[in-house]
Amino acid sequence: MTLKAIGLNCTLAPSPKPSSSQKLLDQLFAALKKRDVETDSVRLVDLNIKAGVSHDEGDGDDWPAVRRRIMDADILVVVTPIWVGQPSSIAKRVLERMDAILGDIGDDGRYPTFGKVAIVGVVGNEDGAHHVSAELYQGLTDFGFTIPAGSSAYWVGEAMGSTNYIDLDTTPEPVAKSIETLASNAAHLAGILKTSNYPAPLKDG
Repeated sequence: MTLKAIGLNCTLAPSPKPSSSQKLLDQLFAALKKRDVETDSVRLVDLNIKAGVSHDEGDGDDWPAVRRRIMDADILVVVTPIWVGQPSSIAKRVLERMDAILGDIGDDGRYPTFGKVAIVGVVGNEDGAHHVSAELYQGLTDFGFTIPAGSSAYWVGEAMGSTNYIDLDTTPEPVAKSIETLASNAAHLAGILKTSNYPAPLKDG
């Protein structure tokens, strides 16, 4: 059974600028690949993701292509920096655009995202990793994704410091362990759900 993961890098730094979010995403991908998961990613700031809450906001909107990649994947990986204690504006736009999923719930109560797993990574040199994870996970579960056990993978440096995650020569052991745990549980859960997805919650009679 082949599993596929799509990574959304929600950095504010356009390519080819260095990205701490990309570093963490690549580490999560490396851990997923050890579990035989195929990976692919996109740096959303390089695209035109229009504001809105529909699947397609018209001419020039790049979200429909991103959405197709999400729907083709078994695992969604969202990695964001922390800005003012919040997910990046790009990460928040992802949630806004995913709101359209709620319009696709079937008459039987099934979401098109049932059976898909989502995990979150967070980087920053200010406090807020747990808050950012909570915001993203709450939205993702609302839209039908399943969250595996274990912490989000995150690193936060000294508050108002100048060191970024990408500047580290070695990955701190707690971060490395959380990456492995999250990837292992995500692959395991995605495999289970791909074999036996959630039943329809609503039944006639």
